[in-house]
Amino acid sequence: MTRYPRDLTGYGPRIPHANWPNGARIAVQIVLNYEEGGENNILHGDPASEAFLSEITGAQPWPGQRHWNMESIYEYGARAGFWRVHRMLKDTPLTVYGVATALARAPEQVAAMKAAGWEIASHGLKWIEHKDMSPEEERAQIREAIRLHTEVTGTPPRGWYTGRCSMNTVDLAAEEGDFAYIADSYADDLPYWVKAGGKDQLIVPYTMDCNDMRFAIQAGYTNGDQFESYLKDSFDMLYAEGQAGMPSMLSIGLHCRLIGRPGRAAALKRVLDHFNTHEGVWFATREQIADHWAKEHPPMQTTRPSEMDKQTFVSEFGGIFEHSPWIAEGAYELELGPTHNTAAGVHNALARVFRSASEEQRLGVLVAHPDLAGKLAEAKRLTAESTAEQASVGLDALTDEERAMFTELNSAYVAKFGFPFIIAVRDNTKATITEAFKRRINNDRATEFTEACRQVERIAELRLLEKLGA
Repeated sequence: MTRYPRDLTGYGPRIPHANWPNGARIAVQIVLNYEEGGENNILHGDPASEAFLSEITGAQPWPGQRHWNMESIYEYGARAGFWRVHRMLKDTPLTVYGVATALARAPEQVAAMKAAGWEIASHGLKWIEHKDMSPEEERAQIREAIRLHTEVTGTPPRGWYTGRCSMNTVDLAAEEGDFAYIADSYADDLPYWVKAGGKDQLIVPYTMDCNDMRFAIQAGYTNGDQFESYLKDSFDMLYAEGQAGMPSMLSIGLHCRLIGRPGRAAALKRVLDHFNTHEGVWFATREQIADHWAKEHPPMQTTRPSEMDKQTFVSEFGGIFEHSPWIAEGAYELELGPTHNTAAGVHNALARVFRSASEEQRLGVLVAHPDLAGKLAEAKRLTAESTAEQASVGLDALTDEERAMFTELNSAYVAKFGFPFIIAVRDNTKATITEAFKRRINNDRATEFTEACRQVERIAELRLLEKLGA
């Protein structure tokens, strides 16, 4: 048995309606990363200088040395960039991702954040890589980040974003913090729930595309017009989807040392002017979005197929393919995961086993299906699924003439092919079933075997949709 942990389906075609306040068509969420003073620096006890997200193309860490140019670029963010952004956005709901050690070195900036009513979420203890940390070390850093954040700002953070995270980050953050949301994901346009740290944890995903970090990487923006154009296009697309009944969230990431430069700030101002020409735009903090989502779309307490034990899985799905629990047993041994926790996912797993089976095994599945309106139906010995399916088109209430016709067709069909006539009843009416019966009895056996197998898969799909929902 193999279980694949990644969820590659998400909401799929079942996108929930966000129900943003006041019927807003889009939620715009702006993040200002405050990292200046928390970056890699031997002054901070780190082994080398910073090398990430600066104006220095191809920067490399300097082991054991300070890097004057790098430090001064980061200092620009704290000394000038922050204040330029603050002047532009002090009246706009905004979330700060605050590195705890950086906030501790920025009392005036923290006071300005609080005066503006901005949410201050935690961006970890230091702006450093966590991928190689042991879980124990990272857990200790998370705890200290929460403690220091609370000490510096006066309240514990309700949101968390590490950024340069490890595979353990989300679980550890969920365990250690009472967070309304964690943002270490780029996987969706809407919030979503995961099991992390032994509980239901809301993820409010962040962005790397609508992010000024692209001014500091080679495959990125080289001027403000590119940033402006991309943000406007992103907004316009999501706004149109909101008008069509699918309100979503536009997440924008900013950094004091990057967007705070005059030429880039000018582009941000034009973007904000564009947003403000539209009605039905909800500017919100991530905390506000998280609280809204938790109220409107709380986590659903359901048993997920990929998390079932074998006995439960076979009990739940062993009858989907008529009287053939071996198919469910085989499906259980496949590489199941979150993407299989839907009707389509379970059906795909079951169908794979059926399709890979020998012709003799598949014939056994066909033979296990009852005749339409046959003796088993008359004796009320069908499975509950088959009984409901046949009744849905009135095959349980035939006239004597209709019953005689089906009896004759059943006998002729089985005599020719060696298995009963199978059709997805719920896709049909009594008339179309009769027409298909009379037409298909003229097929050759190979053609009809293929068609019968296809119908068996469709019957299984319909049963799963009824059982698990779309």
